[in-house]
Amino acid sequence: MITKIDRKLERARRHARVRTKVSGTAECPRLAVSKSNKNIIAQIIDDVKGETLVYASTLDKDIKTKRANVEAAKEVGASIAKKALKKNIKDVVFDRGGYIYHGVVKELAEAAREAGLNF
Repeated sequence: MITKIDRKLERARRHARVRTKVSGTAECPRLAVSKSNKNIIAQIIDDVKGETLVYASTLDKDIKTKRANVEAAKEVGASIAKKALKKNIKDVVFDRGGYIYHGVVKELAEAAREAGLNF
């Protein structure tokens, strides 16, 4: 019998595997990316304290594109980098969340790099 691959489960496994190696500290927090069919979310997280330092998503009022597409990813990446630099966060560890580094995730990362974040 052929069974269908559960894509959500596979992504969760990939993310768990990456999270064993990637952890954010106060000096170098983690830039975590999450996406759905409607929204893109990016957070900068200090895993030692367990708190979110900076947050940006397509749900914010300063983001004009309200979809989960490449243009919105560029805006979210630039927005999170700008907010992070205001809080003196320059170096981060990128956590792609088990997603393929392609399309929306790639554009968000490149926009954050162009706006001043180092990873």
